[in-house]
Amino acid sequence: MEKAREALSLGAEGSERVASLDVRPHRAGDAASFYEGFALRGIRVDRIQRGSLSCTFKVPPRLTDVSGNLSAGAIANLVDEVGGAAVHADGHHMKVSVDMSISYMSTAKVDDELEITSSVLGHKGGYSGTYVLLRNKTTGEIVAEGRHSLFGNLRSKDSNGHIWGVMDKS
Repeated sequence: MEKAREALSLGAEGSERVASLDVRPHRAGDAASFYEGFALRGIRVDRIQRGSLSCTFKVPPRLTDVSGNLSAGAIANLVDEVGGAAVHADGHHMKVSVDMSISYMSTAKVDDELEITSSVLGHKGGYSGTYVLLRNKTTGEIVAEGRHSLFGNLRSKDSNGHIWGVMDKS
């Protein structure tokens, strides 16, 4: 237990860095949250068409693990975000993640440029499925591939009080 506590402690330098972070209050729907900005800053959408998109992402030091590789959690987040964006590009509204299955094939280091492609596999009722592929642009090596399912049977009110259903019947 003591080793775990020691591994998780920040130390003086880490505490100083955390204290210097500028984390502002977030209102849902207004702008990207601190988390989204931290995880996705630097991603560039290269191509978008109905049901698919292609992005470029240069691996930043902030998303690497102790070995200097893009962390598994960062890869999972990219599968989640880019998969959800493909559903949105297909004309469907915001959905929540239900399940993700990710195969980690190789590593990506700091400054490696990744091509991330996502496509919608289909829709059934409120469910949507996507496929996401992360590939090293220089070597062509597959870093990870994921399948991501989302659900959305959400309703929202607009500024005039109208209720809009987001039930997908396709």
